[in-house]
Amino acid sequence: MELPQPTTPAGKAGLTALLDDPSGAVVALDFDGTLAPIVDDPEAARADTDAVLALSRLAPHLDAVVIVTGRPAAVAVAYGRFAGVPGLDRLVVLGHYGLERWDAVSGRVHAPDVPPGVDAVRAQLPGVLSGLGLWETTWTEDKGSALAVHTRRAPDPQGAFDALRAPLAALAHDHGLVVEPGRYVLELRPAGMDKGQALTAFLAERGARSVLFAGDDLGDLAAFDAVERLRGDGVAGVTVCSGSAEVSELAERADVVVDGPPGVAALLAALADAV
Repeated sequence: MELPQPTTPAGKAGLTALLDDPSGAVVALDFDGTLAPIVDDPEAARADTDAVLALSRLAPHLDAVVIVTGRPAAVAVAYGRFAGVPGLDRLVVLGHYGLERWDAVSGRVHAPDVPPGVDAVRAQLPGVLSGLGLWETTWTEDKGSALAVHTRRAPDPQGAFDALRAPLAALAHDHGLVVEPGRYVLELRPAGMDKGQALTAFLAERGARSVLFAGDDLGDLAAFDAVERLRGDGVAGVTVCSGSAEVSELAERADVVVDGPPGVAALLAALADAV
């Protein structure tokens, strides 16, 4: 596959910088919907094998590869099958939007204590869902430091999603949490971190000279914002949308749009060939 070309001047400059100086570049990726196809059962999600193979070829040429995800870091590592892959010895996974961190060097997860508000929401959430008649048709994913309510399995996924937005926002507010909307999912999580903040801090730590970030969902817009701000500070950047029919906001802002996780895998393979 030929390397997809950005459609914006800033994106073209970012890709040129990455190719000219890969040792100063960071490739950052969301997990679900970007590296792994979206599936009805989130526990069945697995990274695209071609994407992992492409990363293993690309990563040795870069300063770093980082996965920035709303999942717990250890879950993303397991579902991505990243541990022990040759070439990914410097991989970093930032879980829970950056609150957790796993690195391939140590093989350990570093995480803060779970805020008490999460336990309170865990106890009250079944009652809220039952009161709305949505307990049996939705699925709650307990992430330890966050709780995500998925509506994809409901008879009317969008209707259930819309019905839950206000009640879950109120529940989160009462306990000092925030709600992160996604593709038929509403996640109640601690405030104070998002993918943009996590990405910005990681790039500063690495002293990166360029970055490519790929994502697919609303939570990735914060990372797009970060890339755009960093361009003003001299860090070249490329934003990539893993396109889907469910979310249009990222495609409207991305420098490059590819066709879902297979398109991301092909992009990574083309990058590996180019560097």
